[in-house]
Amino acid sequence: MFQLFKFLSAQQLVLQQLPVFLISFGIAAFFYKFGSFAIECIAFLATWAVLDLVSDWLVTRGKQQAEDTSDV
Repeated sequence: MFQLFKFLSAQQLVLQQLPVFLISFGIAAFFYKFGSFAIECIAFLATWAVLDLVSDWLVTRGKQQAEDTSDV
C-alpha cells in the first residue's frame, strides 16, 4: 500500500485509483456478508485488484484506439 502512495502522484491517485477503490468498497459493503472480517477484507482487495485491472485495460485500449485513429 505504501508503494501505491509513493510512486503515484496525487492526480493519478484521485483520477485512477479513487473511483475504482470507491466502487470496490461499495460492492464489498453491499454484497459481501461472509461473517468474517478477514474474508470480507480479502474479497474487497480482490475486487479492487480485478476492477483496477479492467479499468487499466480499458484505458490502455482507449489510448491505443485513439492513436490508431490519429495515424490514419
